[in-house]
Amino acid sequence: MSRVSADWILPISDSPIHGGIVTIDDGRIVAVAEHDGSDVAALGRAAVLPGLVNAHTHLELSYLRGRIPAAPRFLDWVRPMLAARRERSQELEQVIADAAAAAIADAHATGTGVMGDVSNTLMTVALLRDAGMSACVFHELIGFAGVNAEEQVAEARRAVDAIPAARDLRPSLAAHAPYSVSPALFAAIRRDLEEHGPAVSTVHLGESPEEIELLTKGTGPWRGLLEELGVWNDGWRVPQCSPVEYLRGIGFLDRSILAVHGVQLEGADLARLRTLGVTLVSCPRSNRHVGVGSPPLEAFYAMDVEVALGTDSLASVDDLNMFAELAEARRIAPKVPARALLRSATLTGATALGFGDQFGSIEPGKRAALIAVRVPDGVTDVEEYLVSGVQPGAVEWLSASNVQLPLSK
Repeated sequence: MSRVSADWILPISDSPIHGGIVTIDDGRIVAVAEHDGSDVAALGRAAVLPGLVNAHTHLELSYLRGRIPAAPRFLDWVRPMLAARRERSQELEQVIADAAAAAIADAHATGTGVMGDVSNTLMTVALLRDAGMSACVFHELIGFAGVNAEEQVAEARRAVDAIPAARDLRPSLAAHAPYSVSPALFAAIRRDLEEHGPAVSTVHLGESPEEIELLTKGTGPWRGLLEELGVWNDGWRVPQCSPVEYLRGIGFLDRSILAVHGVQLEGADLARLRTLGVTLVSCPRSNRHVGVGSPPLEAFYAMDVEVALGTDSLASVDDLNMFAELAEARRIAPKVPARALLRSATLTGATALGFGDQFGSIEPGKRAALIAVRVPDGVTDVEEYLVSGVQPGAVEWLSASNVQLPLSK
C-alpha cells in the first residue's frame, strides 16, 4: 500500500482538495482525504488528477500529420484527405502502423489513459493492446449508396468478433455520418448494436454547413462529391430536417451513442440530445483546422448536454495532447467553469465510453490511473491553470516507482 500527497488532489467527482492524500493498494484507489499530518510521499507543488480521456480520434490517420493543410471550407479539407487515403501500398501499411503506434505513445505521455478510436480496418486494436491503452475501438462503416447494408454489417461483425476478448479493449460497430451512411446501413448498424449490447457507438454529427444543406435541401457540395465518387443514392429521400432530428427519427440515437462535433447544432437539437442522453464529443482544434468553425461550447454546457472532449486525428491537429484541447476549449468558452471542462476531459468521457466505473475520477475502488501535473509558483486557481495549456514536460504518470519522490524540477 502506498500513500501520496500533493498540494492539490482533483477527484473530479468532488471539489479539489488542497493538501490531500490518495491511498493506493494493488493498483486501486483505497481512499482520498485531506492531509492528516502523517509521513507520506509528497509530490509538493503538483496537482494529482485522473488520466485524461480522448473520446474521439482516428489513429489510422496519424501518418497524415502535417500533410493536410488547414482549409476555409470542410470539403476543401476532405478532398486532399481522401486523395491521400487512396494511396495504398505494402510499405505504406507499415508507415500507417508506425505512425499510429507513435501517436498512442505520445498521447499517453501527455496524460491520456483512455481513448475512443475510430478505425476502418481494426489495425489499431493490436497497437492499443501492446501499449496498454484502455480504449473503445469503433469499426466505422461508410456506405451512402445503400447497397448490401446487411452484408456489410455482417462482415464487420465477423471482424469484430475475431478480436480476442480483453477487459480494456472494447470493439463495436459505428456509422460515419449522415452524409456517408444510408438509412439502410444506419438501421443495420443499429440492429447489430442492439443484438450485441450493451455496446457503445459513435457518429459524426452536425459538423459542417455542407452537411446541413444536404439534409435540409438535398443540394450542395456533399451531394456533388457523392455524385462525383459514383456513390450517390437515387433512392435517398431528403429528410428536410436537422442531423439530430434525422437520426432521432430513424431510431439511431440513444444514450449509447457518442455524437461527435455538433458545430452546427442549435438549441432545439441540443435539447433533443439532452433528452436522449446522448453525449456530445467536441473537438474544437480540429473544427477550426477543417474550416467548419468553432463549436458553440458555451451553448452545449448551458443546455446541460453531456460534453466529452476529443482531439480528432493528426490529419487535422498537431498532436493528441488533451491539455491542448482543453486550452482551446477554454479560449472559445470563457464562461464555462474550468471544473466543467476538466470533468469533460475525464469522467464524462470515461462514462460515455463505458469505462466510468474504472477511470475518470479519483474515488475508492477505481483504478489508480493517475497523473501529476507540476504547478508553477504563483498559481492559486489550479483548475484554471490546468485548462490554460499545460506543457507535456509538466505531466507525469504516478506509479509505484515515482510516488515516493517529488516531481522533477
